[in-house]
Amino acid sequence: MKKYTYTEKKDTRSGFGAAITELGNTNKNVVALTADVTGSVKMGDFAKQHPDRFFNTGIQEANMIGMAAGFTLEGKIPFAATFAEFISGRVYDQIRQAVAYSEKNVKICASHSGLTVGEDGATHQALEDIGMMKMLPGMVVINPCDYNQTKAATMAIAQYNGPVYLRFGRPKVPNFTPDNQQFEIGKAVHLNEGNDVSIFATGHLVWEAIQAAEKLADEGIYVDLINIHTIKPLDKEAVLKSAKKTGAVVTCEEHNRLGGLGESIAGLLASEYPVPQEFVAVNDLFGESGTGEELMHKYGLDEEGIYKAVKKVLTKK
Repeated sequence: MKKYTYTEKKDTRSGFGAAITELGNTNKNVVALTADVTGSVKMGDFAKQHPDRFFNTGIQEANMIGMAAGFTLEGKIPFAATFAEFISGRVYDQIRQAVAYSEKNVKICASHSGLTVGEDGATHQALEDIGMMKMLPGMVVINPCDYNQTKAATMAIAQYNGPVYLRFGRPKVPNFTPDNQQFEIGKAVHLNEGNDVSIFATGHLVWEAIQAAEKLADEGIYVDLINIHTIKPLDKEAVLKSAKKTGAVVTCEEHNRLGGLGESIAGLLASEYPVPQEFVAVNDLFGESGTGEELMHKYGLDEEGIYKAVKKVLTKK
């Protein structure tokens, strides 16, 4: 098992903030919008340095998306950011009509996603957003795993012409991917070679999957571990190659089991190469109030949950 280490923990939203500030300095067409959560989505530096290109719409998420779509008509590249729950559920009609259907070059930036919003409770914990967004034709859906990858993803989507949903979080998590990495939309990252079981993980669950893979390696179980940072378009080639090698699959995500990464992979495997699969995800439930760590453990979205899922799927090979 390849060893991964980290020197510090950093929140992925700060990776977004660092990138949007850099983009503001290097690309005059980049504009930033937020719905009264400037500090929470780390747009403060951009706002200070480029006040003429920063727009706080107040708590009007639907209007923010409409404004963002309008900016594209003048050749601007709008990054619209707020909490994942608010920028998906509260404003879905505007995203569907003004962005996806209209094929507008809007970057929808979703912070505070998943259970790790923690104490804010179920009303703020977006567990359905990946499914909602991946069902929109033409929408790219990206869920990076750490600070460095979030920064790289933000820089990359500025160069991509089309609507993007970029999902990141609030808590500080291990920052272990390379600095100044090249981020390729739709191209999975192979983290470890193994022949016994495939683990496909996304977002905060990637580090947990690494920890589970190390524990399994100590028991002589070798994981083919893949970071699926882009959920749509899915790297079908990488998924199928791994599944054919191992014959058993575990998918890991901080999202509802229905509509997420696991379902995308299950659909692909069902049509191309059926193998046993276990899902590490929230099992069709709302979240609740608690620390992020407590909730991830309760809902089985941690190293222990992944370890158990691997052991279960291996009995089905």
